[in-house]
Amino acid sequence: MRGATGAKSSCSAFFICNPSAVRLRGTLMRNLVLLAALFSPLAMAQAIIVAPHSLMRLPGNSSVLQLDRLEVSDYGTLLIPANIDDVKIGQLVLGHEARIAIVPGVQAFNLVVAHGEFGTGSQITARGAPGTYEKPALPGRNLTLRLQNLDAEELSIDARGGAGSPGYVGLDGGTGEAPGCTWGSAGRGHDGQNGSTGRDGAAGAQVRLELPQSFPTDRIKVNVAGGAPGKGGEGGKA
Repeated sequence: MRGATGAKSSCSAFFICNPSAVRLRGTLMRNLVLLAALFSPLAMAQAIIVAPHSLMRLPGNSSVLQLDRLEVSDYGTLLIPANIDDVKIGQLVLGHEARIAIVPGVQAFNLVVAHGEFGTGSQITARGAPGTYEKPALPGRNLTLRLQNLDAEELSIDARGGAGSPGYVGLDGGTGEAPGCTWGSAGRGHDGQNGSTGRDGAAGAQVRLELPQSFPTDRIKVNVAGGAPGKGGEGGKA
């Protein structure tokens, strides 16, 4: 027992008498904590405020985000990237015409809010992306929204599918033959080819709402329509 006590006291004296070792140990601990925060699947923050008439994009360091308070001021927009799929908020405040825009993604998005205050014209969007010539349209992102308490004139959600891409333009027709020396008449040119059909729009999202029973159903506006089909391509010139 005496030997054990002596070893413990000498070890303590070693750290006290070597300030450089203490600083090194503290630096290593801080680096480890920083690395753990960067690679943690859960990110936590006290508050995020989006200024009026501005756009803010959340960092995509983790798939789960927990906030004490989120405020999107008038005409502001908060963009949530595709790799975030679970957000929990203590208090969510949306100003006049404020937006939360959820980027299309494979994983369904889950939003849980303890208390929400939504201004007039505010909206949560989970719309799909429009198609291009190289890629088809993307569907709206499936969304589960749970609001334990809500103060709003209207709850508006737009989860429509992306619009289809337009068709390709048809090829132009071939040039007619030059006039002959005997008759002097030119050959008729070929007709242009038809343009291709536009691609279909993508499906709207599946939206699940969990709201207080006291919130009037006629104040809930959810749009999950499929995306509009793309226009057909123009025919080629004759």
